[in-house]
Amino acid sequence: MNLHTLTPASGSTKISKRIGRGQGSGKGGTSTKGHKGAQARTGYKFRAWFEGGQMPLYRRIPKFGFKNNARVEYVALNLDNVTEFVNSHPGTTEIDHAFLALHGFISKGNERIKLLGRGEIKTAVTVKLNKFSKSAKAAIEAAGGTAIEV
Repeated sequence: MNLHTLTPASGSTKISKRIGRGQGSGKGGTSTKGHKGAQARTGYKFRAWFEGGQMPLYRRIPKFGFKNNARVEYVALNLDNVTEFVNSHPGTTEIDHAFLALHGFISKGNERIKLLGRGEIKTAVTVKLNKFSKSAKAAIEAAGGTAIEV
C-alpha cells in the first residue's frame, strides 16, 4: 500500500462540481447560475407562491362574500337522537355534554350543541345543552321533562 493508491471507500464521498474556479473548469463565469436575475444573486430564497413578478394567483381570483369571525358554531342534535340515547341506556334521566362525550356523540366536551325538533320524545328527561329550538323545547316539556340552557 502506498499513499498515492489510497482512496475513500466507495459511496462515502460525493462528487461535487467545483464552480467558480475559472473558465477551464467549464463551470466558471456565472458559476452555473445563468445571467442576472434574482436566482443569480446572493440571498435568493425560493418561495412557492412567487410567480416571477406576474400577478399572483391569490390576487387574480375574485373574492366575494363575508366570513364572520365571531360566528358561533353548534353541533346539531335532534330529538330522535335523544330518544335513541334514552332507549339504549335505561335509567338515563339527564343528558348533558358529559353524557354525550362519554357515549361518543361529540369528540370533546367543549363543543356547543343545539337541540333541534326532528323526531319525538315520550319519556321525561332533563336536557342541559347550549341552545334549543322552540319545537324541541316544547316537545321536551310536553313529555314532562325540562330543557335547561347551559
